[in-house]
Amino acid sequence: MSWRRALSAAAVVISVAALSACRQDMHDAPRYDPLEASPVFKGGASAQPLVTGTVARGQLHDDELLYSGKLNGQIADQYPFPITREEIDHGQQRFNIYCAPCHGRTGEGNGMVVQRGYRQAASLHLDRLRTAPAGYFFDVISNGFGAMPDYRAQIPTEDRWRIVAYIRALQTSHAATLADVPEADRPKMDNPTPATPAKAEGGHTGGL
Repeated sequence: MSWRRALSAAAVVISVAALSACRQDMHDAPRYDPLEASPVFKGGASAQPLVTGTVARGQLHDDELLYSGKLNGQIADQYPFPITREEIDHGQQRFNIYCAPCHGRTGEGNGMVVQRGYRQAASLHLDRLRTAPAGYFFDVISNGFGAMPDYRAQIPTEDRWRIVAYIRALQTSHAATLADVPEADRPKMDNPTPATPAKAEGGHTGGL
């Protein structure tokens, strides 16, 4: 065998060995597959329970009022942030998307799906709801009540509070008289501004 042929054979052997080592490193990745056994952890399982007190990223929710509608475990009648006209307008948009199908745009409980045979939704103008604290509505939107499903996944936390603020505006307007309208704004009642249609988005029907 000539020295050239011997050199070529050696190069092939080295290349194969190198590729085999690379393949083995990739094959034995430094991680565990689901349900794979482990000689390292107690009990021999690679999947270990979370350490007590572990909180997932973005799930701390250390503001009790903001995330539960409660203070010291009791339903609160206040908002976790200032409510401005802009907040109420945004709440109206969210209300028209998610709540109006059952409760109706004026909160009478006669939304379109109710008119077409869905279970009767509660009027938001009942005495028990007119006097209910703000945190009560936030809790119902978040966790559901009776036939009404929860909207925690569909509606962000802050938007739930904006909806609550708009519900309060609806309730106030329902029982208002002309004397409650500032004198400078009374001429507008004869020429109301048309409502802007809500942007179409997905939602789910239900009722308080």
